[in-house]
Amino acid sequence: MADFWEPVAELLDIPLKQVFIGWPGFGDAPHDPSVSKLTDLVDFVFKQVQQPMHIIAQSMGGVVALLMALEQPDLIEKLVLAGTSGGMDMTQFNAEDWRPDFTKEMPEATPSWFVDDRTDISSSLGSIQAPTLLMRGGDDAISPPGAMEYLSRMIPDTQLCVIPQAGHLMPREQPAEVAATIRAFLV
Repeated sequence: MADFWEPVAELLDIPLKQVFIGWPGFGDAPHDPSVSKLTDLVDFVFKQVQQPMHIIAQSMGGVVALLMALEQPDLIEKLVLAGTSGGMDMTQFNAEDWRPDFTKEMPEATPSWFVDDRTDISSSLGSIQAPTLLMRGGDDAISPPGAMEYLSRMIPDTQLCVIPQAGHLMPREQPAEVAATIRAFLV
């Protein structure tokens, strides 16, 4: 799963390890006993990187990125969040539930704690200090327009960008447009 961002990383000319850290227990990444819930991923990343950083994250990774920005705001310079729930209840936005298909496609490569997670940080979104780019695919039923618009109102310094003709997996579906959007934001 760590190769998810590879097409975008190549276009940005950034080594993949600087763009995405693979989550333990996903795909071919080895299990780490210290990670048994979503919030453990925050500590997992901070153990690997203890310097100011930009975070580029997709979907549930966006929730981890927001948790990181809340926990150590001085280390998070900018956030790029693609197709994320932002750690809020998506049923209010009639979002498609990704969990059944995800577990069907990757039953042995996905920890159950990840699929079962319902972390809700919606009441803390106004405390995010990092400038944030929210990207959503024009055809993303998992992170629908209403949800992303709500996030853009709740997170103080936010830009919202729609990647047309892309769904939830926009970094894979439209890597050139995603890379150009990220590059413009990070400069």
